[in-house]
Amino acid sequence: MNIDFSNKNVIITGGSRGIGKAIAKLFSEASANVIFTYHSNHNAAQETMLELSGTGKHRHYELNIANPTSVSQFVDQVIKAYGAVDILINNAGVFIEHKLAEIDFAEWQNIWNRTINTNLTGVSNLCYLVARQMINSRKGKIINISSRGAFRGEPNCPAYGASKAGLNALSQSLAQYLAPYNIRVGVIAPGFVETEMVADLLDSPAGEQIKDQSPLKRAASPEEIARVVALSAMEGIDYMTGSIIDVNGASYLRS
Repeated sequence: MNIDFSNKNVIITGGSRGIGKAIAKLFSEASANVIFTYHSNHNAAQETMLELSGTGKHRHYELNIANPTSVSQFVDQVIKAYGAVDILINNAGVFIEHKLAEIDFAEWQNIWNRTINTNLTGVSNLCYLVARQMINSRKGKIINISSRGAFRGEPNCPAYGASKAGLNALSQSLAQYLAPYNIRVGVIAPGFVETEMVADLLDSPAGEQIKDQSPLKRAASPEEIARVVALSAMEGIDYMTGSIIDVNGASYLRS
């Protein structure tokens, strides 16, 4: 099976590190025009740009996805530069611990709002703005990166679990609404992945217990998640819209 995204304009949020970087590199190797965002680490974004391959027209943009004005301006810039967006991959997110019994109410509210604004509201705004353009084009694919935490719960990071559960519901609602416009929406729900966001946790004494949750005795690599994203974005499997694909090494099973 040949994965080819020639002449496809692909937005990847949070594309400078971790899963997003792996996705950006894979799509560049498949000849896509890669447009990735980063929050603030300009050096990491520059390094990722140097690692993109292929013949595509690649760009990177600094973006605070929680800021609706910035999101709107970003989409306008991309449409002006590329004409259209073929694939949107919402990967950017935050994972912040906030144990209920250990923080005060002000900190609870702060972390809750920051998480929801980034992981859910920001994603919904991007989906809206890009989908409006896709409706005009009568085609497109949106892939949202969720988490197994949406199903099994995140007791130490409840805002994260709630944001990802909301993202799943948003994605399935959009899949139904956008299907008549030939726009497909899918979700990838990883378990633990070896990224900088959870590196300290995986390297801590709890890390081995986390890895042991999977019978494979490890976390996923970013490249494994990127390949599933690419598969979901391919043409020819359009009936899979609305699907949530678990990629958690059998660490959490649902039926």
